[in-house]
Amino acid sequence: MSVVILYGTETGTSELVADAIADVLPADHDPSVYDMSEFAVEDLSADDFLIVVCATYGEGELPTGAAPFAEELDSVEPDLDGLRFAVFGLGDTVYDDTFNRGGEIIAEMLTKRGAVQVGEHGRHDGSSSIKPTAQAEEWAGTVVAVIEAEQVAAG
Repeated sequence: MSVVILYGTETGTSELVADAIADVLPADHDPSVYDMSEFAVEDLSADDFLIVVCATYGEGELPTGAAPFAEELDSVEPDLDGLRFAVFGLGDTVYDDTFNRGGEIIAEMLTKRGAVQVGEHGRHDGSSSIKPTAQAEEWAGTVVAVIEAEQVAAG
């Protein structure tokens, strides 16, 4: 099962995190990394496993890099039945009520269209001393098990 990693970023950290996740995934999953602002919604496929890496910007909004993808999801309203995905969000607990909201927004948009979120929703806190890439690499290790279970279930 191929893995498609989409990132939505404002400052570039989500791209670094997406690349770190791709580096941890086994080669047989053929991970590919795309900027959400350059990925067409119609290219989402239930044959792939989707990983979303999304920052939170401002007061709980999507970052500029994720906005075109979100707008296209709203306008195209694709049928995403069968698509499985996992989310790694970036945020800062300084923004208590909107901490990691960017990843949550994308997850809600995907599930509304029939996709199923699996595995733990990763959440990096910018106020912590943990580097986002290090936390993402550890999280990706748990996602590998989820992807492999999805492959077995698919037959």
